[in-house]
Amino acid sequence: PCTMDYHINEFPWEDVMHRAVRQGYRSHQTSTCGLHLHVNRNTFSDNQEEQDEVISRILYFVEHHWNELLKFSRRSEYAMNRWAARYGYEHTPKAIMDKAKKGGNGRYAAVNLCNYHTVEFRLFRGTLKYNTFIATIQLVNRICDAAKYNTDDSISKLSWSDFVADVTEPELIQYLKERQLYINDRVEETEEY
Repeated sequence: PCTMDYHINEFPWEDVMHRAVRQGYRSHQTSTCGLHLHVNRNTFSDNQEEQDEVISRILYFVEHHWNELLKFSRRSEYAMNRWAARYGYEHTPKAIMDKAKKGGNGRYAAVNLCNYHTVEFRLFRGTLKYNTFIATIQLVNRICDAAKYNTDDSISKLSWSDFVADVTEPELIQYLKERQLYINDRVEETEEY
């Protein structure tokens, strides 16, 4: 397990990705590579009931902002349905959690709850582009924070614009601009690897 600070300031992700590109790895330019991020459940609480409350708000956020997350993910609708399917929209976080607990998708859910110790975010297409990788980690961190620090009622009222309004991480801002998910100046998109 690594903290956000460790991923950004300690782990040599940029070097790892440059080496992978030099060795011919393709990641984004394939149909079989995904970027899956695991978040420890005890990040939300040591109590399972409280964990479930936060996770239910994560599921609600993902369903409520599906179109934006699909655009962020760089996956096609077909690939998303195959590797990271939705649970389906419901009007409350608890209703989505109840649906998720009944299964059906197995591990091939956008937010996989099959792992005992972690919640797995499977939405994202693979990448060897450092900025995209870091921005994805930052987005997942922000989604988890939104779910942790909002109530069911306030998360249901959280618009995408409000969610991204206070983003300060330069990598995430850049990526949101590239994907036209940030209300600001248009920027040119750089090639994925």
